Amino acid sequence: MLIKSSLLEFEALKFFFIFVFMGIEHYIQQLLYRYNCVVVPDFGAFLTQMKSAVLLKSTNTFYPPSKRISFNEQLSSNDGLLVSYMANAENKSYEEMLKQTLDVAKAWRKQLHSGERLKISSIGELWLNREGKLQFQPSNEVNYLTSSYGLSSFVSPGVTREKLKEQVVELEEKIPFIITPEQRERTSFRPYLKYAAILLLALSTGMTAYRFYGETLLKKQLVLEEAQTLVSKNIQEATFFNSKPLELPELELNVTKKSKGNHHIIAGAFRIQENADKKVTQLRNKGYDATYLGVNSYGLHQVTYGSFENPEEALI
Repeated sequence: MLIKSSLLEFEALKFFFIFVFMGIEHYIQQLLYRYNCVVVPDFGAFLTQMKSAVLLKSTNTFYPPSKRISFNEQLSSNDGLLVSYMANAENKSYEEMLKQTLDVAKAWRKQLHSGERLKISSIGELWLNREGKLQFQPSNEVNYLTSSYGLSSFVSPGVTREKLKEQVVELEEKIPFIITPEQRERTSFRPYLKYAAILLLALSTGMTAYRFYGETLLKKQLVLEEAQTLVSKNIQEATFFNSKPLELPELELNVTKKSKGNHHIIAGAFRIQENADKKVTQLRNKGYDATYLGVNSYGLHQVTYGSFENPEEALI
């Protein structure tokens, strides 16, 4: 009877600890979604901190924003958050739930000091190192950041540009080096050959544009020279029909010189010759012996009332 009673007590105690342990883990997980600090009385606090999205280039793995969990054994004073939440959920008194929580904390510390590792589901793993200091490794199974709900990590294969790769390979073949495809894959100079191929493409494009521009200027210069030669030839043919001058008959012309005089009475000076001609017509209509004198040193067209040999006559 004594052995049977002891077995029953052991099974009941085992069931109690399993129920309490699983319950505390479950409630801690629920609170981590809403709070940045969840304290287990007389044991320590689980803390969360925002972590930005991460892209692991080595494996092409994308991790969404999350909460990073840490543990601080110095924060062990009861703040009432965990105990009150569990009491409301289990419909039990605060004192009864606090006692169960302290019992769990005591069992956790005993397990750690015995050298075992304490695994808290979806939260992390605790253990003591050789110096007796508590270590914590967070679990990445659950993302406690509610704004990232539904987002999970995924692996995206690297994007390869086949068309660009083919163009680079074609340019590599134009480089004055004899490289077989097998050697190209084995050698370590392939990245430099790609850069050289791109540089060669840029230089060839620039040289083509420069050659086209130079050829256009050369053609234009040749056309101008040909036109000038043709004009010069036409002028020479039109001016000089024969190297021997023609013998023309002498002509005698009787020219009567009209004396205008050296003293002029200026009626006006105009920038445009048409205005000067109009002024001459107006003065002649009024009875003046008006004439167009010509352009002065300032580029103005001069008109006179009259021209006289005797200055005294001009003054009258």
